[in-house]
Amino acid sequence: MKIWDISMGIHPGMPVYKNRDENRPVFTVARDRAGGSAYETRVTLNLHTGTHLDAPFHILEGGSTIDVMDPGRLITRCRVLDLSGAEDRITRQDLEDHAVEADDFIILKTRNSKSDTFDYGFVFLDESGARYLRDRKVRGVGIDSLGIERDQPGHPTHRILMEAGIIILEGLRLAHVSAGEYTLIALPLKLEGLEASPVRAVLVQPPLF
Repeated sequence: MKIWDISMGIHPGMPVYKNRDENRPVFTVARDRAGGSAYETRVTLNLHTGTHLDAPFHILEGGSTIDVMDPGRLITRCRVLDLSGAEDRITRQDLEDHAVEADDFIILKTRNSKSDTFDYGFVFLDESGARYLRDRKVRGVGIDSLGIERDQPGHPTHRILMEAGIIILEGLRLAHVSAGEYTLIALPLKLEGLEASPVRAVLVQPPLF
């Protein structure tokens, strides 16, 4: 069995969406050994930093929150699709060649994984691709960008997927991972009433089930 860590490291200098300073993690020493016997750190973190899951509440008014997401849906067989040839966006046509099936959890590997900085022109999943995955009744979709769409008005990709109950996993690092079947483990923190959570995502091969 081999395990691939597909998570971004969390640190103050990491890539964040649109390089916004307010999105950068802040680490503050809350207690050091000079004043006690233990070292403790306080972390200020936007929930959409690094590798994270979006809950429907992020986009949909009245949508469910991250604490009620079923953990069983996030320990699952998945398929990594190599879409490194997509220059700008992933469309229905790009996905049709990959025989996507009902209940698949699809991981989209693109040229995004080759960069360790934020690219304003990152590859994203467009509306036609989202509709295709919805129509194929997939379980979830992950992508190697900090957003599954690139500032599209009204967030249509998010809405299409979330309204169909499809899980969205963003901020993956896939440069070292080949296309194929794996087990995905990507459990969120149980943050009550909130719209997202950081995750430590890994792939396991051969698949556990």
